[in-house]
Order: sequence, then C-alpha cells, then structure tokens
Amino acid sequence: MFDIAYTVSGFVVGFIVGVTGVGGGSLMTPLLMLVFGVNPAVAVGTDLLYAAITKTGGGWVHQRRGTVDWKIAGLLAAGSLPAALLTIALLQQLAPDTKQLSALITGTLGFALILTALALIFKDKLRRYGAHRGHVALQGRSLATATVVTGMVLGVMVTISSVGAGALGMVVLFFLYPHAPTARLVGTDIVHAVPLTAVAGIGHVVLGTVDYGLLGSLLLGSLPGIYFGSHLGASIPDKILRPILATMLMLIGGKLIL
Repeated sequence: MFDIAYTVSGFVVGFIVGVTGVGGGSLMTPLLMLVFGVNPAVAVGTDLLYAAITKTGGGWVHQRRGTVDWKIAGLLAAGSLPAALLTIALLQQLAPDTKQLSALITGTLGFALILTALALIFKDKLRRYGAHRGHVALQGRSLATATVVTGMVLGVMVTISSVGAGALGMVVLFFLYPHAPTARLVGTDIVHAVPLTAVAGIGHVVLGTVDYGLLGSLLLGSLPGIYFGSHLGASIPDKILRPILATMLMLIGGKLIL
C-alpha cells in the first residue's frame, strides 16, 4: 500500500543523495526509524533493496562511461558478499529476540552515521593526504588483501545498518588507491554496492524484514528526487551543504547510540 508521506520523504532523500552523493541509507534508515517509527530491522531490510534498485542505474551509467575498476570491485565483493551472508546468518539467530536484534541494528547504525559524518567533514583533507602518500602506498598482494578486508567490514556494516558502502567506502578507497581518478573510484564504489545491497536485501527478505509497500512508496519519490538533485547539484554550494548534512548525521548517530 502506497503512502504519500513515504513518497515525499523518498523524494527529499533522493534529492539530497543526488546533490551530495551521500549514500541514501545514511538518511533513509534513520528517517524511517525516528520519524515514522518503522521497526529497525524492517527499516534496514527495506532500505537495502531500495539501495540495490537505485544504485543499479548509477552503476550502469559509470560502466558506460568506463569509470569502473572491475578488479577493485571484484576484490571488494570477494570480502563483502561472504561477510554479508554470514551476517545474515547471525541476524537470523537473533531474530527471535527482537529487542536484542533492534539494539544491535540501532547501535551499529548510530556508529556508522558518526563515521559517515566524520568522512564528510574531513573528505577533502583525507583526499589530499591520500594523494600525497604514494610513496607509502600498499602494493601487490598487500593491497589486494587490504581491499578484501575492507569489503568484509563494509559487508558486515551494510547488512546490519544499510550504511557504509557510500562515504565510508570512498574514504578507504582514497587511502588504498591514492593515484586512481576520483570518478573511477566513485564508479567502482557504486558498482560494488549493487551486489552487496542486493545480497543483503535478499537476506532480509528471507528474514521477513522487508515492507514492499514501503519500498514502492520510497522508490516512487526517490527516483525523480535523485534525477533532479543530480542536475541541480552544481548550483548548491557543497561547502555549505556538506557541514550541515554532517552535523545532522552526527546528531542522529549520537541519539541512536545514547
């Protein structure tokens, strides 16, 4: 059943995602939990399928433009997809204890939001630091191992909280691949997020923590929101919008943890 309030919220979140590039889970999941009172597990499960659908279009665009490093995406997936499956198995064990499951999801989400806020605040400094540390950059097998481990961490965080594949993933990629073009890392991050959110989302389908009516309502608003946000983003000063968004995520994260 469609709900206009969810559709409007989807449009607003989609617009912000289009403007800032911040992962929708950082905004959508806490919005569903804190404003609409959606069960934490249902909010995460629904948002994961929502992310898989919305990121597919972005991944396709980057693939067409040639801004995807398939080797990096493969290494990330080699860690994230098994980690997501193992995390789903853990959540399945906790599912009968709804209070414990909700506490785990809420705490992990709060932690992930604070990390995302810090990533937004220090994004430029981290990028500059990464660009100037080429002489100490990991190489060969060590680099591949670090990328797989990064994928594992993202797989766990995304499956539990639906947050992490966007801003957090990008910060780590900047450190691991300081000389790679930013557009190529962005495209790689988005392409990797598609199978990760799909696997995690399907896992939540098995757990029964997906609301399809809610999913449809969110997509109805978010798809045009992302479209308009992407086209109008250049007219909104990033230096103003990013600190506001980071502060909001920090406050929400702190509220969820405390």
